[in-house]
Amino acid sequence: MKKRKVGDAEYCEGSTNVYADLGYANPEEWALKASIATKILGIIEENGLTQKDAGTRLGIAQGRVSDLKRGQFDKFSVEKLLTFLNALDRDVDIVIRPKVEEVAHITVSADGIVSSR
Repeated sequence: MKKRKVGDAEYCEGSTNVYADLGYANPEEWALKASIATKILGIIEENGLTQKDAGTRLGIAQGRVSDLKRGQFDKFSVEKLLTFLNALDRDVDIVIRPKVEEVAHITVSADGIVSSR
């Protein structure tokens, strides 16, 4: 992280991955899980599902839905999160192509809204 100073205030400028900034192991995986989980939680909210109803749809206990809401992504694999999207009537497409920037990225998009990590 780059250190910056404005007047007397000193701060660190973070990267585009908060998990890397915080020193997490596998920060790209954490960021990917966060992106997918955000989409899942948005769909749950959009459909007005309670945690219990969402758990039933996803095939998990209500407490696991709560884990997802609290960002406990270590309890879920990327594959499992993708199956949750299917359970919520969403298609999942994975597109692999050459990188277009200096560093390769993973991009999650839903309904035309793209979030890159």
